[in-house]
Amino acid sequence: MANTEQIAPPKGPSLIIQIAMLLAMTGAALGVGWFAGTYLKNSEKPAVPAKESHDKKATHEAKKEGDAGPALVDLAPMTTNLAAPAEVWARVQLSLVFDGAPPPGMAEDVHQDLLAFLRTVKMHQVEGASGYQHLRADLQERAAIRSGGKVKEVLVRTLLFE
Repeated sequence: MANTEQIAPPKGPSLIIQIAMLLAMTGAALGVGWFAGTYLKNSEKPAVPAKESHDKKATHEAKKEGDAGPALVDLAPMTTNLAAPAEVWARVQLSLVFDGAPPPGMAEDVHQDLLAFLRTVKMHQVEGASGYQHLRADLQERAAIRSGGKVKEVLVRTLLFE
């Protein structure tokens, strides 16, 4: 049997090689990050601004002109209590993006439907980022159904729970 004192411990790479590998990996990470950032920055498309219609008069005038572009309609703020717990209140400000000028009164109909929906929401359904995404998807689906597909998107401007 051999003495344990006679067996040499296994030797790893020298300190100089370890530092060189660390510097090479850091340089590679910096290069990949720079390349990815440059690629993503150059692939951005400029945002197309939606035409804003803040009141019924502007919407009516856009309809007269025959403008078929998207129209942004701001809804009145909604304040209601949640289904459970009943002592939690929600205040939501939404905007609707219509495909073209909305028919008169449609924004108010969608507003009332979304307010009725918010009264059925429970707090545990909207907790966290995924809860917010589900709430936004539900609002968008309800608006599209209520408007017959004329609402293309629901924009959440503010969402406050108290």
